[in-house]
Amino acid sequence: MLLSYWAARLAAYLPQTAEPAPASPSRRALSPGISVIIPSRNGKDLLAAQLPGILRDLPAAAEVIVVDNGSDDSTAAWLATAWPNILLEVSPQPLGFARAINRGLARARFARVCLLNNDMLLESGFFAALDAAFAKTPDLFCATAQIRFPAGVRREETGKAVMRQEGPLDFPIRCDEPLPGEDGTWVLYGSGGCSLYDTEKLRALGGVDEVYDPAYVEDLDLGYRAWLRGWPSVYVAGAVVEHRHRATTSRYFTERQLADLLEINYLKFLARAVESRKVFRRLWTQNLERLRATQKAAALRAAAGISWRGMRKTSTPDREEKLLALTDGSVACFPGRGEEAAVVVAAGDLEPPPAALLERHRQVVMVRGSAQSGAFRAAQEMLGRKL
Repeated sequence: MLLSYWAARLAAYLPQTAEPAPASPSRRALSPGISVIIPSRNGKDLLAAQLPGILRDLPAAAEVIVVDNGSDDSTAAWLATAWPNILLEVSPQPLGFARAINRGLARARFARVCLLNNDMLLESGFFAALDAAFAKTPDLFCATAQIRFPAGVRREETGKAVMRQEGPLDFPIRCDEPLPGEDGTWVLYGSGGCSLYDTEKLRALGGVDEVYDPAYVEDLDLGYRAWLRGWPSVYVAGAVVEHRHRATTSRYFTERQLADLLEINYLKFLARAVESRKVFRRLWTQNLERLRATQKAAALRAAAGISWRGMRKTSTPDREEKLLALTDGSVACFPGRGEEAAVVVAAGDLEPPPAALLERHRQVVMVRGSAQSGAFRAAQEMLGRKL
């Protein structure tokens, strides 16, 4: 394991071979409305629970595309009989999440596309809340939902995704608990299981990168690459789903396999999506130290080859440092009720703003730390759309 660690450290300083970017899915003219894409492998029972809520909540201009992903539970025949208005894309062989989504994306007809896991149950108003975010945030790439879990199940996701390590052994990506009244906060990425995307922007990125096979981290990659083009993602409190966590993946992978997939795909994200040499080497080294300390042998064995096949890096880190400061969990947005312009407020801890500020301003952005912090400056620039 020690040899793998040092090989991966060295590989970060060698020229990468620059694997090609994902090819764009086939393009077609788009109409106003929402295309929903649901990949499903042997998920007939999950779809039966999910589809009625989706169809009740969708606007008139909409379509649902189910990608039947190597199922042997008669999903395709059942859908054709019970839900004839649903579009069906069938793959006889199991596809990874990215490949399944891209099959659906190639058929999408509408200007917004919603990616949904088949184990998400929607609350009423889900689509309207996500769609409304696009009128509030210029150049929005992704509006992502608030994720809840069934009663008695630990809330592993919330929708408020940030990149921050509280300790050296912590995985670098986590979901923070939203504050009361928080809505519209900029997030690092939207969950690929319950988010609404701008279809043209998603296609411009080449769809979902299929290197993240069979699953995990592809949504982080999308959100990060979109941010680097100036396309934000936001958390939408009013769009709520209940997640039956890993209802599909746990049927086919052990917990150890899933943990290894997460670690290896995070390494791929660092090598492929991070543009700056300085930022890449900092994040890469921090992650290797964590992998060594936590004895993640499979990821360390793969690390050197992943780095070698990564994207060629630039020498301009400023933009990425601002992005990472903005989405490290130090910033929270709150819609106000006043007429004055949005305001950024520094606080000793992250907490809801005073009522007087909400009454006066259209939006209040709270930032943990001082007015000299990178997060404060990044939030100010976002309000001016200069990031």
